[in-house]
Amino acid sequence: MTRIGLLSDTHGFLDPQFFTHFAQCDEIWHAGDIGSLEIIDQLRAFKPLRAVYGNIDNAQIAQECPEHQRFELEGLSVWMTHIGGMPPRYNPIVRPSLLLNPPDIFVCGHSHILKVTRDLKMNNLLFINPGACGKHGFHRVRTGIRFALDAGRITHMEVLELGSR
Repeated sequence: MTRIGLLSDTHGFLDPQFFTHFAQCDEIWHAGDIGSLEIIDQLRAFKPLRAVYGNIDNAQIAQECPEHQRFELEGLSVWMTHIGGMPPRYNPIVRPSLLLNPPDIFVCGHSHILKVTRDLKMNNLLFINPGACGKHGFHRVRTGIRFALDAGRITHMEVLELGSR
């Protein structure tokens, strides 16, 4: 079993609560709009990090984090990108690849809208957007997600509410 702490859209602000909420996690995933190299450094010092850059991130962050990450973990295929859209209106840039080879889990950020849903038309993929955990944007509550992957199953999904923006 691999326990995941998922966040997005920090926009340069990393709430210290994440270190408590993600203490039992094996990996941290960041779905873009990180905002500073310091956040990458803090997360990497804490736990293994998988991250993608977002549209507000500079060239230094883009050198540290790819635009897309596709990987296998615990028997599940995962694709993480920042601007992915949402079911059924996926970003036109990623949609052809999603149709050709849908992952089991599709993670994105950007919208600042917390959403976890299955897309039955896309091979039942699990779409996850953890919302936004930074202080910039139109969201009212800062959020993140914690879950586990275990031998081809997704378990223990929890939404973390961190307070007002």
